[in-house]
Amino acid sequence: MPEQYSNILKLRKLGIDTHSENIIFVRFDSQICRSEGFTASTRVVVSFEGRSIIATLNVITSGLLQDGEASLSEYAFERLKAREGDLITVVHLRPILSFSDVRAKMFDKKFNEHALQSIISDITKGYYSHIEIAAFVTVCSGDNLALDEVIYLTKAMINSGSMLSWPKPLIIDKHCVGGLPGNRTTPIIVPIIAAAGLTIPKTSSRAITSPAGTADVIETMTPVDLTLEQIQDVVRKEGGCMVWGGAVKISPADDIIIYVEKALDVDSAGQMIASVLSKKAAAGSTHTIIDIPVGDTAKVRTKEEAFLLEYYFRAVGLSIGLEVEVLITDGSQPVGRGIGPALEAQDVLAVLRNEPNAPPDLRNRALKLAGLMLEIANVAPKGNGIIQAQQLLESGEALAKFYRICDAQGGFKEPVHARLYHHVPAMSNGIVTKIDNRRLAKIAKLAGAPKSPGSGIHFKAPIGSRVQLGQPLFTIYSESQGELNYALSFLNSTNDVIQIDSER
Repeated sequence: MPEQYSNILKLRKLGIDTHSENIIFVRFDSQICRSEGFTASTRVVVSFEGRSIIATLNVITSGLLQDGEASLSEYAFERLKAREGDLITVVHLRPILSFSDVRAKMFDKKFNEHALQSIISDITKGYYSHIEIAAFVTVCSGDNLALDEVIYLTKAMINSGSMLSWPKPLIIDKHCVGGLPGNRTTPIIVPIIAAAGLTIPKTSSRAITSPAGTADVIETMTPVDLTLEQIQDVVRKEGGCMVWGGAVKISPADDIIIYVEKALDVDSAGQMIASVLSKKAAAGSTHTIIDIPVGDTAKVRTKEEAFLLEYYFRAVGLSIGLEVEVLITDGSQPVGRGIGPALEAQDVLAVLRNEPNAPPDLRNRALKLAGLMLEIANVAPKGNGIIQAQQLLESGEALAKFYRICDAQGGFKEPVHARLYHHVPAMSNGIVTKIDNRRLAKIAKLAGAPKSPGSGIHFKAPIGSRVQLGQPLFTIYSESQGELNYALSFLNSTNDVIQIDSER
């Protein structure tokens, strides 16, 4: 190949799935590697017909590719809109100037507004590798972000993607900071609020470190990957929606960061606040309620932590023109019975359908939050919000609205749990006194949730329950025997997932 064309390569399709990473594959001894000095893990710019992506280079040492050929990961093929046989150009990526601010933060230098705008912009453009994003996540973890840094980060994330606007002066929303298995109040609250005549364009995230995110749960019942135009159409028709924010690039940098946080099993408080409020603001909300569950094994362990988060949420909300109300709730145990997308969806439907065996804790929590939202919107007098929310639920208006929203989003389907299961029995008689939320969530994840939507746990022993020896405390569901075995192996290696004390 002539020297002047040494950075032009012909694509071959190898069918390699790297999830959401752009990877380019070339021979280790190819002319381009020799002339450009490319080695494994080099970051390069790949261009085709005026489009470019940033990719990480992997080298092939076998005959899978020939000199002058390259392959891309499936995700990179899709992003570049290229096909086998197309010619691409590959050049070095220039140094990422904003990463110097990440390095400075490692040595306790604060981020300024310009630094965070640049970092988030570069992450959104794909300039940062997952290793560099992991470094950014790490320097932001713990208590490493001051209030002004969280404000700058929130504003940068709002500006990184699409923004929705609505013709009404009051747009209300809610969010739970998570860390509590189950607790799937959103699909109950949205139809109640919409049935009351309010506008609630609810965009939600997928799971980060939990067995299910709100979008994962709703997806077992209706499509959540809607375009901006489709979201606007659904909200115009029904007053509310229940969609995945990542599909429409609302605060898109957040979804990239969340993917890396998930791999690290890290969920930084400052980034969490910026993530939540940037998505609320970008979705056009004017008012939002934040639910902060507090418990020994919840994400937020103490009331003091919760009060600090409340202060940060309110202060950051004020800085971006968003009115924030915070509700600190009990996080000592799971809410509802299901832990995992389909199992949580079954709880949601039981509440909406007013079934006699619907989980009362999930129902009561959803009504409390919905009632507060109705009061904030001046639809219900102070103190009467729960009563009005309950009327909308018990009359069937909320269920009818839920079905209409699902129809507008693409149709409703019944969620189904996995076919394999294992009952976990009580090892003694007594009263349930304590539950380890984190270990329970881990068992659900090892069983396959949320990747396998029907996998997870059906929980049967809330705190205060009297149980007998051999009585099922919870049932593990899984789509594969291997994953069920993983979950059981972890369960057998740990103690006191559910603590039972003898009655005296």
